[in-house]
Amino acid sequence: MNSFWDLFKPQELIEYGGFALVLIIIFFENGVFFGFFLPGDSLLFTAGLLCTTVLKISLYKLIVGIAIAAIAGYYFGYWFGWRTGNNIYQRKESIFFKKKYIETAEVFYKKYGGIALILGRFLPIVRTFAPILAGIVRVNQIIFFMYNVIGALLWPIVICGAGFKIGQIFPQAIDYLNYIIILFIVVTSIPVIKSLSKKKKIAD
Repeated sequence: MNSFWDLFKPQELIEYGGFALVLIIIFFENGVFFGFFLPGDSLLFTAGLLCTTVLKISLYKLIVGIAIAAIAGYYFGYWFGWRTGNNIYQRKESIFFKKKYIETAEVFYKKYGGIALILGRFLPIVRTFAPILAGIVRVNQIIFFMYNVIGALLWPIVICGAGFKIGQIFPQAIDYLNYIIILFIVVTSIPVIKSLSKKKKIAD
């Protein structure tokens, strides 16, 4: 890893830190408020693509490991939101925290209710702040547990599974990984951008 920007390159992260680093990143990206900038979907897709080559683990182990890290990350976010409550809205903005991010998660949560904890797994920013918001509004712990586990399993099954399958069908896909990652980022960011645009229109 030669520069700070390698933090945003899933393949570099996997080759540098292996499975352990993947799990650490997933934990931080799923509920620690300053982890929103870390790669999520793109990291999972790349991990699925490289699981039997670079990571040298089975797809099953990859999915289970990521699910556990994602569950733990969501619980940390839930605990953080529970403890800080509405004080987080008064938190001073910085490069690691923007009020608009949690407001985006709030809009998404109000629209979809508890199911947002599942759907939010597939959306950057929302994925990080949804569990924090759930803690703030005191979502029932049993309900939170159920949505947390379901979402944490579906997320890697779909994304890692897609990467693994594409790697099987098109072994040369690794040569086009950068383009695939860019496509992933664009596609997963569209709902968030739409949500921010709607919020801005309402405010205007």
